[in-house]
Amino acid sequence: MVSKLDDYFRFNELALNLRSQRQQLLASNIANADTPNYKARDINFADTLKNALDNKTAAMPPLQLARTAAAHVTGEAAGSGEGSIAGSPLLYRTVTQGSVDGNTVDMDVERNEFVDNGIRYEAGVTAVNSQIKAMINAIQPG
Repeated sequence: MVSKLDDYFRFNELALNLRSQRQQLLASNIANADTPNYKARDINFADTLKNALDNKTAAMPPLQLARTAAAHVTGEAAGSGEGSIAGSPLLYRTVTQGSVDGNTVDMDVERNEFVDNGIRYEAGVTAVNSQIKAMINAIQPG
């Protein structure tokens, strides 16, 4: 029964996790808009989601946190390394207009992508809420 519930929510869970990670990536691009030689990065969301769905067990492998002292707490963080998200590589943005300092962040593009991704994240949350409401209605009598 639990595995069927996992399958029912799997797509939206993966999509929301990937949207969240992409939002962090886009925020990093915006934060580094004035950093010399910073190269803007992004993912192909459709390919990354497909990759995550195809590799069900390897979609979000745990990342071991480094312990530099015995008193540090052990733990794991979701992620798959600095150069990839869910096994898909981070891509560099195509430069539309070069800058003198080598930075490839185009603030108009980054802001548009940030807002678009945020709206799609909210749509995903709405979809999950609808799924939960449908399940509750199916469980409740009458």
